[in-house]
Amino acid sequence: MDTGTATERQWTFLTNHARVLVQIARDPGIRVRDIATRCLLTERAVQRIITDREQAGYLSHERRGRANHYSVIASEQLRHPADAGPTVAELLAALLR
Repeated sequence: MDTGTATERQWTFLTNHARVLVQIARDPGIRVRDIATRCLLTERAVQRIITDREQAGYLSHERRGRANHYSVIASEQLRHPADAGPTVAELLAALLR
C-alpha cells in the first residue's frame, strides 16, 4: 500500500482564509504585515485574502489615519454548501475560545 510522501500527507484544519479572519477578529486594527507574520504567509497573500473576503461580503474596512480598521461581517453564513446554516460569528466563537 502506497502511503505517499510526507508532503502529500500534510493537511491542516483551517484554511489560510480562516486564519486571516481569526486574526482580524482578534484585532480589527491589525496590520497586514502582522497578520502575515502570525499566519506564516506573505503580505501579498494576506492582502489577496482580505480582498477576497471583502468582495464576498465577509469583511469590510475603513481608513483611520494611516491604518485600516477591519470589520468582520459576522452575520454572514458560511459559504460552502456542506457548512450551510452556521454564521461567521458562530465559527469565530468556536475558534476564539
